[in-house]
Amino acid sequence: MTHEATRGRGRPSRVWHGAAALAFVVAGALFATTALSAKGLDLRAASITDLDGVVRQEKQRSDELQGKLASLHKQVDELGRQVNDTSVTRLQGQVDQLRGPAGLDAVTGPGLTVVLSDAPKSEIDKARADDPASVDLLVVHQQDIQAVVNALWSGGAEAMTIQGQRVVSTTGIKCVGNTVVLHGVPYSPPYRIAAIGDPAQLESSLDASDYIDAYQTFVQRYSLGYDVLASGHLELPAYKGSTTLKYAEPGVESSSGQG
Repeated sequence: MTHEATRGRGRPSRVWHGAAALAFVVAGALFATTALSAKGLDLRAASITDLDGVVRQEKQRSDELQGKLASLHKQVDELGRQVNDTSVTRLQGQVDQLRGPAGLDAVTGPGLTVVLSDAPKSEIDKARADDPASVDLLVVHQQDIQAVVNALWSGGAEAMTIQGQRVVSTTGIKCVGNTVVLHGVPYSPPYRIAAIGDPAQLESSLDASDYIDAYQTFVQRYSLGYDVLASGHLELPAYKGSTTLKYAEPGVESSSGQG
C-alpha cells in the first residue's frame, strides 16, 4: 500500500473521531439537564400533583357550608315553633278585613253615579269666538273630579270608581290636555264617578259642597254636564294595579351647579 493510499484512508478516521467527540458533548449536556430536572422540578402540571390538597380544601369548604345550612335550618325551626296555627289564622283574618277598605276586593251595594261632561260643542265654539280664554271654563278638569270624589267620601262612601277603575289610597287624578289620566290611563269625558253608600247621604254631601255649588253655576250658564244617578245596586271591581308605593328622592347637585 502506498503512502498516498494510507493518507486517503486516514481522513474518514479523523472525521469519525470528530463526530464521536460532538456526540459525547451533546450527551453530556443532556445528562446535565436531566440532573437538574431530577433535583425537585416537577415536569407534570401542578394541578395534578396537588390534587390531594385541592380535595382537602374543597372538603373543608363543603363542611363549612353544611354547618351554615344546619344553623339556618335550626333558625327556621325555632321561628316556626313561635308561630302556631292560631296566630296565622288571626293574622290572616286581619288581612282579610283590610282587603275591602283597601279596595282589593270587589264590592256590591246601593249608591249613586255622578257624570261630568264638557259643555256642548256649540257653546265651546261660541266662547272660542267671543273670548278664547273662557273656553277653559267649559271643560271638566281634574279639580272638578276631585271635588266630587271628596264630597262622596265625606258622605260616607264605602267604595268608589272613576271610569270603572277602583279608587284606592294611592289613586291620583291628573289633567293632561283635554284628558284626565288615572292610574296611567288617559280618559276623555264624560267622566263617571260611582260610589257605594247610602244614596241619600251621598247626594246630600254633594249638595253641601261649596266647590260643586260653584260648578253648578257653569252648568246652568254654559250647559256644563252634571248628572246624579241613584241606584239600588252597583258593582265595583277590585283594584288590580300595583300596591307598591313610589316616591321621589332629591337629586345630588353636580359640581358645575347644573342639576
